[in-house]
Amino acid sequence: MSDRVILTTSSHLEGYRVTEHIDIVSAECVFGMNVLKDMFSSFRDFFGGRNKSSQDALREARVACLNELRREAESMGANAVVAVDLDYSEISGGGKSMLFLVATGTAVKVAKA
Repeated sequence: MSDRVILTTSSHLEGYRVTEHIDIVSAECVFGMNVLKDMFSSFRDFFGGRNKSSQDALREARVACLNELRREAESMGANAVVAVDLDYSEISGGGKSMLFLVATGTAVKVAKA
């Protein structure tokens, strides 16, 4: 994973200028929610309160997907991705639950202004 690729949800980066728009870039990640997390999540839904295991799974998914977005952008020759958007979905059925996360943005080359 490259730390050299800057990510931002903004359409611009303060102190940088976009020198080239490369292409739309995306990363798709699917994560299984294990049975224990699902069971404890059900209890938490019933009794109320925050669900730490689900929050941790969402955080883990976000970090992994953004790292994948960086790799994709770098493979295109970009050093930044602007207008990053994250979309979360849950896929469930057959007693299984999966978290689906898509990160998209515009891969660009930037230079210090």
